[in-house]
Amino acid sequence: MAQKEPRAASTVAPPEVIATPDALRELATRLSHEPRIAVDTEANSLYAYHEHVCLIQISTPEANYLIDPLPLDDLSPLAPVFAAPEIEKVFHAADYDLIMLRRDFGFTCTALFDTMWAARILGWPRVGLGDILDSTFDVHLDKHFQRYDWGKRPLDDRALTYAWMDSYYLLDLREIQKEELIASGRWEEAQETFDYLCQTIHPPAGPNPDDFFWRIKGVHDLHPGEQQVLYRLHLWRDKQAQRMDRPAVKVVSNQRLIQLAQVQPRSYEELTYAGLTAYQAQRFGNGILKALHSPPLPMPPSPCNHERPSQDVLNRYNALKAWRKDIAARRGVDSDVILPNAVLWEVAHRPPRTLEQLGDIPGIGPWRQATYGSDLLRIVRSAT
Repeated sequence: MAQKEPRAASTVAPPEVIATPDALRELATRLSHEPRIAVDTEANSLYAYHEHVCLIQISTPEANYLIDPLPLDDLSPLAPVFAAPEIEKVFHAADYDLIMLRRDFGFTCTALFDTMWAARILGWPRVGLGDILDSTFDVHLDKHFQRYDWGKRPLDDRALTYAWMDSYYLLDLREIQKEELIASGRWEEAQETFDYLCQTIHPPAGPNPDDFFWRIKGVHDLHPGEQQVLYRLHLWRDKQAQRMDRPAVKVVSNQRLIQLAQVQPRSYEELTYAGLTAYQAQRFGNGILKALHSPPLPMPPSPCNHERPSQDVLNRYNALKAWRKDIAARRGVDSDVILPNAVLWEVAHRPPRTLEQLGDIPGIGPWRQATYGSDLLRIVRSAT
């Protein structure tokens, strides 16, 4: 992929910081007349128990804006911009951004263009934004700010530069990708993928420690008694993390919890033998020892106990998965570019008999229906 000349960032006026209700309303009016905007967000997920959006970057061809949600009680003036079908919203890897914007502000999004998914559909070898900007525009982002605490104020000037550059180049990148998508006959496929992303954004419910317990790496290697101890430690850590307003793994790491569940120390000295630092043993020792040796608690249901699909469903899913892998290999793309796993499972669970029924399944738009429909119908018939 040859390098292109983007609009020179040095010729653009510094970004305008939007931090008052009046400025936000004025910006929303300006954006309502734009055919296309680029959007990115920054959150404090590495530094808070309840993560939230701490910065919204928006770029137009003429200007860049940094919206600071922290001093603003109401971001609803932006809602019509995100919902407007006549205004295209350009993101890179939109899933997480859209989930947070829906969860924190109630925004719904239409008319999406996702530059990461466009890169995947085109079979580009690297699809991270830093890699793409490097190879396409010879622009190098400072990776240091990928782990920056966006919830603190004031923000570092270098962090602000990193933030607006994340959105600034997306509009030029979108033009390059659209041209390639059209030339390769993938434009309709990309549009269906973007629409599906918008339709499947569901903000998660509030944090529930039971939802995360079985995801702890190593939990399934413990015997039942150790799992019970780990569960009590997990609940203690979650409460501690809420009090401290920090991610649970920054209180005590998952690896240390596993070690504590295995060793089950009974004194402060033994806590350090299980891998805790002297500081952790001193600060959290009472709570950890109490959790270690408290009575058993009812365990959350294991995902392994979920009802297994019928053999017919599994046969259809495995046949569809093998077909998808073959198609993806021939195209030189990842398998989920062809069809997402959720769509394969839906086809396997309620196998369509006609192209019309196939088109009723979310994720199967007109392009996929026409391109893959005959294959999908043949596979579900033969695998049943």
